[in-house]
Amino acid sequence: MTIGSVETQFFRLTAEVPFQLESGDTLDEVILAYETYGTLNADASNAVLVFHALTGSHHAAGINPAVPGVDSLWTDECVEGWWSNFIGPGLALDSDRHFIICVNYLGSCYGSTGPCSINPRTGNPYGSQFPQVSTGDVVRSQLHLLDALGIDCLHGAIGASLGGMLAILLAVRYPHRVRHIIPIATGMETTVLQRVHNFEQIFAIRNDPNFRDGDYYATEPPQEGMMLARMIAHKTFVSLTVLEQRARQEITMREAIGQFYQLSHPIESYMYHQGSKFAARFDANSYLRIMDMWQRFHLGSSETGTFKPCTQHSFLIFSIDSDVCFYPEEQRAIVTALKTDGVPVTYITVHSDKGHDAFLLEPELFAPYIQFMLG
Repeated sequence: MTIGSVETQFFRLTAEVPFQLESGDTLDEVILAYETYGTLNADASNAVLVFHALTGSHHAAGINPAVPGVDSLWTDECVEGWWSNFIGPGLALDSDRHFIICVNYLGSCYGSTGPCSINPRTGNPYGSQFPQVSTGDVVRSQLHLLDALGIDCLHGAIGASLGGMLAILLAVRYPHRVRHIIPIATGMETTVLQRVHNFEQIFAIRNDPNFRDGDYYATEPPQEGMMLARMIAHKTFVSLTVLEQRARQEITMREAIGQFYQLSHPIESYMYHQGSKFAARFDANSYLRIMDMWQRFHLGSSETGTFKPCTQHSFLIFSIDSDVCFYPEEQRAIVTALKTDGVPVTYITVHSDKGHDAFLLEPELFAPYIQFMLG
């Protein structure tokens, strides 16, 4: 059984003072877009927070045909929840047992306050004036939402990829706010290879002539920069075998790149197609802000003892053996650090030929362990 139709909800953070960011900047207004699945029990002890991946949204399950204010970015690709095969009655995140929450990140473009939101001081989109946002800012903003929902302590927090990093950060910085933590295909630091890939994408977007230093909302957006950024990233999301299979099955060679190059192989056509789809559904400024967030990620200390605050937690760590975005050695490093600090941890390696995207595509590899952990 799956989740049916859902609607986006909006939380407006009200405070006497602006929202303080770790950069030192402030935001006069913070709105978070979110969805919930299931029912919060009487003592608010069954809540599970889902952190989405880099370009995901709060729409994790069910069908949501439109999000107010998002307009053209909410393409057909966004209508079905990105984790619909994980969330629902009897599924890995069982909505009959748990109250599941997913929130669009501060700085993103799917309803939460971000660069394409209207700056209340000017009446125009923030654009280049939107401040730097950190992973700590994202976690703290979501804790304000939990407070408003009456949730003092989460039963669990789960996330994959960048979302897994945020789940770990929540546990380390706010150990009293969560019991069980489930990071999937993630790491506890930004690796050298990730920094290189991320920087290539940042450079691709910023050097698109249409980027205009981030103030492009009244003109043409930097489509080619976004397409190139996605192509750089996409090859780390799927295995080369799966990429070749998808290219053969899904894409025909129709596109040409200018007058000097005609696409000559289905792989090229497939990558071009993936870049085009992404450029149509995501805002370039938001991508840069979230990418910057990833580049600057840190748990607060490079010394041993990082997980000392987490001794009352239970961790379930997943690796994907074919992952080349967050290599399994990164999850092994988390496990070693947890064990060193005396934190209970279960470590599972799932075997898949689908690479990093296995966490989206193969719920059967993860569901039994998640269900056992969350109860």
